[in-house]
Amino acid sequence: MMDYYDVSGCYILRPWSFKIWAEIKKFFTAEIEELGVEECYFPMFVSAKALNLEKDHVEGFAPEVAWVTKAGQSDLAEPIAVRPTSETIMYPAYAKWVQSHRDLPLRLNQWCNVVRWEFKNPQPFLRTREFLWQEGHTAFATKEESDREVLDILELYRRVYEEVLAVPVVPGKKSENEKFAGGLYTTTVEGFIPTTGRAIQGATSHSLGQNFAKMFEITIEDAKNKGEKSFVWQNSWGLTTRTIGVMVMVHGDDKGLVLPPKIANVQVVVVPVGITAKTTAEEKDNIYDFVDKVCKLCKPAGVRAKADTRDTYTPGYKFNHWEMRGVPIRLEVGPKDIAKNEVRCVIRHDGSSSQLKFDTLATTLPALLTKIQADMFAKAKAERDSHLIRVESFDDGFVKILDGKNMILAPWCERVACEKEVKERSQRIALAGEAADEKAPSMGAKTLCIPFKQPTENPIKPGVTKCFACDHKAVSYTMWGRSY
Repeated sequence: MMDYYDVSGCYILRPWSFKIWAEIKKFFTAEIEELGVEECYFPMFVSAKALNLEKDHVEGFAPEVAWVTKAGQSDLAEPIAVRPTSETIMYPAYAKWVQSHRDLPLRLNQWCNVVRWEFKNPQPFLRTREFLWQEGHTAFATKEESDREVLDILELYRRVYEEVLAVPVVPGKKSENEKFAGGLYTTTVEGFIPTTGRAIQGATSHSLGQNFAKMFEITIEDAKNKGEKSFVWQNSWGLTTRTIGVMVMVHGDDKGLVLPPKIANVQVVVVPVGITAKTTAEEKDNIYDFVDKVCKLCKPAGVRAKADTRDTYTPGYKFNHWEMRGVPIRLEVGPKDIAKNEVRCVIRHDGSSSQLKFDTLATTLPALLTKIQADMFAKAKAERDSHLIRVESFDDGFVKILDGKNMILAPWCERVACEKEVKERSQRIALAGEAADEKAPSMGAKTLCIPFKQPTENPIKPGVTKCFACDHKAVSYTMWGRSY
C-alpha cells in the first residue's frame, strides 16, 4: 500500500493504494461533471499578502503553513507559503473572472496535493504532512443555489464512502466550533473505526457565505438595485487520500487488507493447484491453459483478474500473499476442477468457498463481486450501528460509554461554551488525574456532527427537551465521540 520516506509525515503511495485513489477520482469526476463542475489547476504557492487577507481563515491554518524562505543560498524577498488549501490562491482570479451574473455560476475543481506541517503524530493516510485531495471552489449569484450545491456535493461524498468503499458514514452539519475557519457553515460525512472506537471525518462540504467574496471583492451587479454591486455566494469542498486509510481500518482483519471489489486493483486472482513432482509436463500445461482461459474470460466481463503462475512459490504461500493484499475472490484450478469444468472459489471477506462452473463464470463473477460489495457494506454498517449509543444525560455514563469504544447520540443545546466544557470534563474523567500524552489522540469528547437524520422516536421537543450536559434547552440530537 505505502512505504516510508525520509521526511517525517510524508509517505510513498504504491500502486496498490494509488489504484484505489484512481477509482475514487474516476467516480467523483464523472459525477461532478454531470453537475456542471469543470477541472482546472492553480499553482501550489501563495503570497503572504493573499494568505493574510482573510483573518479567521489564516488563523485556522497558521500553525500548519509551510513557508519557502530561500532559493539556493539566497533569501527570498518575501516568504511564499505552500498551499494548505486554495481559497486564497484561487479567489483573486475569481475576482477578475466574475464581473456580472452572466459569469455565474463559476464551478471549478482541482486534484492536487497540499501541505499542512504542524501536528504531533503522523499516521499513514490519516494524518500526513503532504496529502492528495480534490478541492472544489464555486461561486453563485444566490444563497439558494449555493446551499443546494453544498448538499449535492455532500451526497456524492456519502456515495464515495458507501457505494465505492463500502464504508457507512453519517451525513450532518458541523458545530459552530468545528466548522471551517472563515466559513458560514460546514457539512460533513463522519465515519467510525470500531477497532479503536474513534470517529473520523470523511469529507466536508462548506458554505463560505459571502465572507471570502468580501475579502477578495468578488462582486456582480445587483439584480434588484441597478448600478449597485452585490457579493457572490461561495462554497468549497474537499475529499482526501484519508479515504484509503478509513477503508483499510473499517474492513481490514487479522489476515491483512480486505478490499471492496469496486476499488480493488485485482478483483480475482487465479491460482493453479495440485501440481506435484509426479505431475507430467502435459498435465501441468493443461492446468496453466485452463488458468489462462479463466483470466481471458474475465476481461470482457469487466472483471480485473490476474493469474499467479509463479513456480517458485507453493499454493499456500500464494493464498496468504493475496489474502494479505485483500483480493476479493480467489479461484483455484486443479486437475479435479478441470475434470469437472469447474473452479474452486474462495471469498476473502468471509472465507466462504464454493465450486463455480467455468461456462457461467462470465456472469457468475460480476454478480458475485456485486454481492461482496453489498455484504461488506451491510457488515460494516451493522458494526457501526451497534456502537452508536443514545444518551439523555452526561451522568448516564457518558465517559464509560466512550471507553467502551462507542459514539454517543445526545440532545444538545449547540452552544460553543457547552461543547468546550464537555470536552474538558470528559478528558478529566477519562484521564483520572493522569497527565495527557501529547503524542496520543485526545481522550476528550467532541461533537462529530449534527446528523441530518434526527431520531423519530422520542425526538427533540422544542423548549422542553434539556441539553444532556447543561441546563439549557436542547436544539438537536448531536453525535459525540473521540476522533482522529
